[in-house]
Amino acid sequence: MKIIYCIAGTYRPAGMERVLANKTRALAAMGHDILVVTTEQKGRPSAFSFDPSVRFTDLAVGYEDNNGGSFLDKLVHYPMKQRLHRKRLESLLMAEKADVVVSMFCGEETFLPKIKDGSRKVLEIHFSRFKRLQYGRKGLWALADRLRSRSDLRNASRFDRFVVLTEEDRAFWKGLDNITVIPNARTFTFPAPAPLSSRKVVALGRYSRQKGLDMLLEAWRLVCDKVGRDALGWQLHLVGDGEMRPSLERQVEEYGIGSTVFLDGWTDDVKSLYMDTSIIALPSRYEGLPMVLLESQSAGVPSVCFECKCGPRDVIEDGVNGLLVPEGDVPRFAESLLRLMEDPDMLRDMGGQAYRMSGRWSEEAVMEKWKELFESL
Repeated sequence: MKIIYCIAGTYRPAGMERVLANKTRALAAMGHDILVVTTEQKGRPSAFSFDPSVRFTDLAVGYEDNNGGSFLDKLVHYPMKQRLHRKRLESLLMAEKADVVVSMFCGEETFLPKIKDGSRKVLEIHFSRFKRLQYGRKGLWALADRLRSRSDLRNASRFDRFVVLTEEDRAFWKGLDNITVIPNARTFTFPAPAPLSSRKVVALGRYSRQKGLDMLLEAWRLVCDKVGRDALGWQLHLVGDGEMRPSLERQVEEYGIGSTVFLDGWTDDVKSLYMDTSIIALPSRYEGLPMVLLESQSAGVPSVCFECKCGPRDVIEDGVNGLLVPEGDVPRFAESLLRLMEDPDMLRDMGGQAYRMSGRWSEEAVMEKWKELFESL
């Protein structure tokens, strides 16, 4: 088949981009012709390695040029960008004559089913039904988020198939008969689980409001208040980068926890990172199906997670391969971290369970679901 993926860009070192690189590599190995169409790439290199046979083209729409602007700026420019996007994508699709076109919910979901190029149309979402409502914006922005959230349901209903990541999220898209669940696959495997001897807690992800690192720092302060500023010899590492770095640095200084907290930046050697980690912290406000959970499970590293929508409940069995904490309950998050930090037997037992249970997310199992979906179309 010829399969086209539509995504904003592949330059970010984030979960959706990693998933696309892995998925297209597997599809290319099956013999499919893959084209990735972007709107915001601007010549930047991809953050992850793609199969050499995968083709790329950028439509240069520039939605992100208006990020950070006023509501009026968005109101004026977004419709213009949408028209440009549709014109350029329609021209491309009419020339390519693909078998399947997949939108990754990056702007084209509003019009893609209306393009009559002969392809089947698939929409996949890497966040939950409530993504827009969880931005936490105020005023006109909040109104726009509510209106767009309603339109998401209408847009999804127009595709031949709509793919969500979790059973939890499927339940929130009420009334759709084209919906199916296909999770992300773990990125890699390990011949043996991590030794869990490093006394390191790691949060891996973009420094953004979504990832809840501000709440993690609050929880770490509570840990230090209870056991002392050396945190029992443990360290907290925030691996990533993003717009919240300055505020997170101020928070660390204000709390007086700088001796045990490290803002490390991104790493290219994620496998070694997991092998040198004893606890994964996931304090997110919302997710889709966090790659960090699938990867850490395959390394045998237990997790402490907020029960945010969506993903953690599908991966973590509370008290078995990790600990689930009610959304936003920072004191309970601190208590859960301490439980694992102070009990090496519990830590090892949960790590062993995580390692054994990670086969549910193997690439072979997940790509078989995608193969069946594409063939059914």
